[in-house]
Amino acid sequence: MFGDNPNDATLRQSWNAFCDELKSAGELVFRDTAPHHDIDRAKGLRLLARNISLALQFNLENDNPDFPELLRYFDPLRKQGGDNTDALYVGAPVNGEHSYRISGYRGQARFFAVTVLEDGATPWGGGVVGNLIDRDIHVDDDGYFEIFLGPEPPAGSSNDNGNGNWIRTTPGSWRVTVRQFFADWENEAPMDARIDRLGDDLPAPVFGVADLQRGLMASAEWVRTSTRYWADMIDKWRCQPNRFLSYRQLDDNRIDATPGGEPLICYWQVPEDEALIVRVTPPQADYWAVEFGNYWWETMDYRYRLCSTNCHHAVLEDSGELILVVAHTDPGLPNWLDPSGHVEGYITTRWMGASSCPVPRCEQVKSSELARYLPAAVQRISPEQRRQQLAGRRRGICKRFRA
Repeated sequence: MFGDNPNDATLRQSWNAFCDELKSAGELVFRDTAPHHDIDRAKGLRLLARNISLALQFNLENDNPDFPELLRYFDPLRKQGGDNTDALYVGAPVNGEHSYRISGYRGQARFFAVTVLEDGATPWGGGVVGNLIDRDIHVDDDGYFEIFLGPEPPAGSSNDNGNGNWIRTTPGSWRVTVRQFFADWENEAPMDARIDRLGDDLPAPVFGVADLQRGLMASAEWVRTSTRYWADMIDKWRCQPNRFLSYRQLDDNRIDATPGGEPLICYWQVPEDEALIVRVTPPQADYWAVEFGNYWWETMDYRYRLCSTNCHHAVLEDSGELILVVAHTDPGLPNWLDPSGHVEGYITTRWMGASSCPVPRCEQVKSSELARYLPAAVQRISPEQRRQQLAGRRRGICKRFRA
């Protein structure tokens, strides 16, 4: 019963404080700038609930840089901060004064990057310490690799770059993230790798009351600050709908950005009787993608909804132009972006390793007049092709997340 343990009062207070902090975080959903529609209110609260598990992973379960594990951040059921529909993100805590090895099978993701960042002013850290991107990483003929992180190059290296697979850490280095972006969802396998701290073996830590107190409060704070951070950010685009802008054009911060190509983001507001046409000619690029999500900066349910495209899946016009259409009913076009019940949200384009960074153009029209704003010979898709398109997405997601 309560009181049998001398720490019972402390433990109860820690749990109650954790719950109270989460309760207060819910006020974000009802603030003046948040959309008032049922779907946005409900998904805002779901966002908070979904991200409790990620907060606990970061602050309670996988927070010891002496015993790091590469764990997944986002998936179809846990999202935040404009997660890339094509992506599999994994990461681990690190201590910049220690050395680590990431090793395993690289997989076939079209874009692959390893980033070390420092702790900082945002919930996702501060400045980027270093990156290794695709062509920087030596992978053997069988697809296996080793990447080293640490203040000194790995033993046997002849120079600072070592074997090419080394990121020099700083004392403030805090986390490593591996990004895998998949173009051909059904035929690109994910990485299978692990992280190990190098050096003397240490005894595994024993969990105690102080660990619980610290982890619960840090987790609740992370849920509150991270979700508010991204809502504050997206409000800056919401004031300028139908304009594609880099977040650095609107906010001078050092958040960990995807290396190799900064995303362009546009906020859309499309009533049910209207449609938004987005046109751009993609550049030559190692990888490019279009993502689509709601106010809470969550992608739509990309398992079952047509809410993204990329350099593999997109159908271009004969001229090379990409035509995207946001419409509440299927317009019979291959690059449809399905609002999934929302009337506002964001679109992101990513041009990775690109020859240029074209800015898409937007035109908002009445749904009943959509055809007159499109080329006469615009690409079309049949109902059967649409069914095949959606079925392929589900198969690809099962492969990526090994569901």
